[in-house]
Amino acid sequence: MVAIVEYGVHLPLADLGQGWSLTALRDYARAASELGYSWLCANDHLVFARPWLDGLTALSAVIDVSGEMTLATTVSLPVLRGPAVLAKALSAIDVLSGGRLVAGVGPGSSRADHALVGVPFEDRWRRFDEALRALRVLLGAPSAGPAGGPRLEPRSAGPGGIPVWVASWGSDAGLRRVARLGDGWIASAYNTTPDRFRACSGTLRGLRPAGDPPLPTALATTWVHVSEDAPGAERVLTDVLAPLLDRPVEALRQLPIGPAEVCAERLAAFAAAGVERILLWPLGEPVRQLGLVRERVVPLVRTSV
Repeated sequence: MVAIVEYGVHLPLADLGQGWSLTALRDYARAASELGYSWLCANDHLVFARPWLDGLTALSAVIDVSGEMTLATTVSLPVLRGPAVLAKALSAIDVLSGGRLVAGVGPGSSRADHALVGVPFEDRWRRFDEALRALRVLLGAPSAGPAGGPRLEPRSAGPGGIPVWVASWGSDAGLRRVARLGDGWIASAYNTTPDRFRACSGTLRGLRPAGDPPLPTALATTWVHVSEDAPGAERVLTDVLAPLLDRPVEALRQLPIGPAEVCAERLAAFAAAGVERILLWPLGEPVRQLGLVRERVVPLVRTSV
């Protein structure tokens, strides 16, 4: 049986040499919509190995050219921004998009981000649990507001509030948090493998109450570069991505970087492992790469799963 996979894209927020402009950002979002991608995502960093455009600002700037795509943060950081301030911004994006937002959240993995706002990196998990509970209340349905306290308005455009998906790289504690507090699970493509994703999905199903449906899943930060120039693709992996993420090259081999057939094989492995949504992040020439994935890779994934 062929697995059905939705494809989404990350906004190109990290400066990989292309710089930024509002025109380019909007052209990218418009192209993603016209090519049939289902999700448009923004990540949250204050500082990184390369300059990083603010994700919430960028996502709000492309709402009107995003078509019917689901908008998502993959992820935003309530520990660093504060749950109330983050909820205010997310609610605005949701209202202005007509209720198309999924609020993906995580504790943050960057020591530099935490240092910049004076939050001890070692405290992130405790603070995240507290911030996540507060955020769920703030983003919930109108009847879910804090009892006796001030209410953030406007509220979500949807009757049930904004869905909150929780990120985890797959630790036991992280998956328990997803099962307890999440409306969905966001995994990270450069922090997992197909086999590990399959195992974590099984663990997550076992943590859910009997009779509850499985949580929806997405695989974020799926860095992609389609090129028939195999040596050139290898240089993208070794000279661009590995330094950007501060990871050894061999830990990134599961990513779709290389000829179309190789990219399709790697995406098909994740699809066969049960990934429902693959969120792609082009490494250079972002609009062209979106087209190459749709035209040359996705058809091969469909025939190989």
